[in-house]
Amino acid sequence: MALGPGKYDDLCTLVREQLGIGDHGGGVVLIVVGGPDGGGFACQADLQTTLGLPDLLEHVAQQIRKDGIG
Repeated sequence: MALGPGKYDDLCTLVREQLGIGDHGGGVVLIVVGGPDGGGFACQADLQTTLGLPDLLEHVAQQIRKDGIG
């Protein structure tokens, strides 16, 4: 995982702020496929949320496969 701001960090900040996610926990993971600046991702989350991301992303992948769209 890249550290520091990337090409989609500003958009990730916008989403996080619009949702009211601050220092109290949680976060935003933004995955861009085919964006104007190419694909990429941005993540802004507290440590606990960040450490849980691999399990969360695996669960999402399993659900997509189960639903027959992956």
